[in-house]
Amino acid sequence: MKLRVPAILSFVLILIFSAKIIGSEHSLMPVPKEIKWLEGKFRLTNEFSVSIKGSPNERIYSAATRMLRRLDARTGLFFNQDFITPANNLDSSEFIIYVLSEGRVVLGEDESYKLLIEENSINVHAPTDLGAMHAMETFLQLLQADEEGYYLPMVEINDEPRFQWRGLMMDVARHFMPVDVIKRNLDAMAAMKMNVFHWHLSEDQGFRIESKIFPQLHELCSDGQYFTQAQVKDILKYAEDRGIRVYPEFDIPGHATSWFVAFPELASATGPYKIERQWGIFDPTFDPTKEETYEFFDKFFGEMTELFPDEYFHIGGDENNGKQWDANEGIQEFMKAKGIEDNHQLQAYFNQRILKILTKYNKKMVGWDEILHDDMPTNIVIQSWRGKEAMIESAKKGYMTMLSNGYYIDLIQPASFHYLNDPLEDDTILTPEEQKRILGGEATSWAELVTYETVDSRIWPRTAAIAERFWSPKNVNNIDDMYRRLDRISFLLEEHGLLHIKNYEMMLRRLTDNNDIIYLKTLVDIVEPVKIYQRHFQGVKYYQHSPYTRIVDAARPESKTAMLFNKLIDEFLIDRSAQYRDKIISYLNLWENNHDKLTETTRLSPIISEIIPMSENLKELSRIGLEAIMLIRNNEKAPVKWKDKATGIIEAAKKPYGQVELRVTAGIEKLLRHVF
Repeated sequence: MKLRVPAILSFVLILIFSAKIIGSEHSLMPVPKEIKWLEGKFRLTNEFSVSIKGSPNERIYSAATRMLRRLDARTGLFFNQDFITPANNLDSSEFIIYVLSEGRVVLGEDESYKLLIEENSINVHAPTDLGAMHAMETFLQLLQADEEGYYLPMVEINDEPRFQWRGLMMDVARHFMPVDVIKRNLDAMAAMKMNVFHWHLSEDQGFRIESKIFPQLHELCSDGQYFTQAQVKDILKYAEDRGIRVYPEFDIPGHATSWFVAFPELASATGPYKIERQWGIFDPTFDPTKEETYEFFDKFFGEMTELFPDEYFHIGGDENNGKQWDANEGIQEFMKAKGIEDNHQLQAYFNQRILKILTKYNKKMVGWDEILHDDMPTNIVIQSWRGKEAMIESAKKGYMTMLSNGYYIDLIQPASFHYLNDPLEDDTILTPEEQKRILGGEATSWAELVTYETVDSRIWPRTAAIAERFWSPKNVNNIDDMYRRLDRISFLLEEHGLLHIKNYEMMLRRLTDNNDIIYLKTLVDIVEPVKIYQRHFQGVKYYQHSPYTRIVDAARPESKTAMLFNKLIDEFLIDRSAQYRDKIISYLNLWENNHDKLTETTRLSPIISEIIPMSENLKELSRIGLEAIMLIRNNEKAPVKWKDKATGIIEAAKKPYGQVELRVTAGIEKLLRHVF
């Protein structure tokens, strides 16, 4: 019982359906606060130019020049205007940027702007250059083309962010990420109007910054992979030029194994220590009872607070299992003498001592949920990873707080999950005054399972959806429209050197030893890595030095092809039209015929053999899908024997192989329910 559609027709149908899904009125992301569309178009020519008025600064000139070059690169129009500087700033132009003052790259600065595009002019008005830079990103996203050339639709936009803290945390300690990785992600953040880069610089697996006071830290605790202070200053300037705050995290008192390679005397148990190569929560913890610990941090934080100008400074504070404290007789005696009842209270004592040091250096402490304690003053910031309940508790107790729970992008959850996770729900129990303490949130990119080759694909494009949640009004929450725009934005982000699209086929070529990737790609296009850290529990032990080059690493966190297919199933089951049926058949035919060819590829490249059972399951799954389509077309129910066979195939197809899972199984299972 097989239905066939010619291969070329199958291909055309898939393209037509894809075009239908991703077509759009506009692809702005984040969606501005207010948009008023006008009639008409602003046409671009090589005479297009930009001038800056008001109170411009060096940063806005550089930003305008970058915008002009990006626009020129997209259109190939060979604009006559080169670098925009105070010396050659034009008196008049088609695009005028009015800036009232230089914005400070600090929490709470005005980032609003107004953008007006008319038939013969473009005007930006912004209280600060930070808002003007956001306006330029919106302007670039508006670019369109038709048979006459490039144009921008006429529009009036009034825009400002919903939350003032819109961040991305990058863990460069578990797996080191070089300077170019940081910079291209900063560019992507700026494109998405994100304004905080949280730099996680120390872990059990490595200490990643040069210390001139304690050079043993980067010499002994980094495997030679660290940022020099000159590189840090360069990155800080790069970020500030894009309106992005940068603040460091040094995770203490736990997650600290690497520190003790250089300073074992500061640990709560005797050494020696070595850099940790595995993943998990480990025992080594700073000794909070030694004055030498605080003398060390006074000197170290004195150096780091001078290097990082932002007013906030993150001390981590999470996942201290307390085992070294429990086993240390001296620490136990200290607790008894001080009336400290448990490890949580002991950590609060440690945090208070650290807070005094940071306060001396005019810094505000940030930490994960675990630093919240009744003994802590309310002039600290709580970053909530445990859940909204913890964030709400912090706000009700008077603490400034931000949300990361629900934005853990390393959990490989879909963009829709993150998108619907709002820091402030409509039914919040917080008072208006307490709501003001919710600063915003941060997406978190933990680095156990990523390298410099794959990190972009784990951050983008899903973080663009998170950025919209932090910026746009609460009622901008249509998932289908978000995905429509996200597809376009993902492509535009490549402009900044991101490798989230480019490296996909590169990694497939490597997996096939540079043989034809078409059959491998057909399968990998519809799989995703397993979710929620399940990768650690499916037969493979990962270390810091393990290969992160397998199919699970190449596979995208969210399969667009599977999403399109599953949507087709939903549409077909609503109206049973031939239009959707034929498109489904084209997919199923493709997947059914793919297995034998992929098996041949495996003989040339054994590394992909681990997913061959999944490929065979897909073949059988596609076959029963085609049979179900015929039954539905004929308005028939499945025989009992066929039903039992199909159920077994479905269950087999749900099993992960190589830490990836098929994402079309649920759609085909829906088909079967209609014939059972």
